[in-house]
Amino acid sequence: MGRKIVILNGSPRKKGNTSALVRAFTEGAESTGNTVTEFFLDGMNIHGCKGCFGGHSGKECPCVQRDDMDKIYPAVKECDVVVLATPLYYWNMSGQIRTAVDRLFALEEGDGNFLRGNGRASVLLMAAEGHGFEDVLLYYDHLMEHLRWKNLGHVLAGGNMDTGDIEGKPKLKQAYELGKSIQ
Repeated sequence: MGRKIVILNGSPRKKGNTSALVRAFTEGAESTGNTVTEFFLDGMNIHGCKGCFGGHSGKECPCVQRDDMDKIYPAVKECDVVVLATPLYYWNMSGQIRTAVDRLFALEEGDGNFLRGNGRASVLLMAAEGHGFEDVLLYYDHLMEHLRWKNLGHVLAGGNMDTGDIEGKPKLKQAYELGKSIQ
């Protein structure tokens, strides 16, 4: 039986280099019977966290704000693997994905913790013009430690300046194989 995988795609480009990594990963993951649900965050209406501590994880819509996170919460609550896919912006993840990750905090509040632990795992997919991934990896490692998620690996594809630069590069095969390895 396959695993449920949720991809949070923080790229602003549906046909960009990060999205190419997502497509390759998805093909690999689905080839072994996994179910993949992708959320293209740039096309969604997601507001920043208000830090109100008003969330209640046990509710159908755990956050006090009503927006497109209401589509993401149930998928994350039920999944086995969360894939964070993002371009590298100023040595960090994109604002689109950072906003969504901040908002996932509502799943930790109130009636129970539906985010931390629970045997969940994660993957990081990143494309970038340069190769300076050290700072974002430090953040990702700390996030995995806090959430108690197993890090299944990452694909860090530097050297991709323009849309489509990643095509034909080994990092796409690496993303495919990482997806395929999830069973």
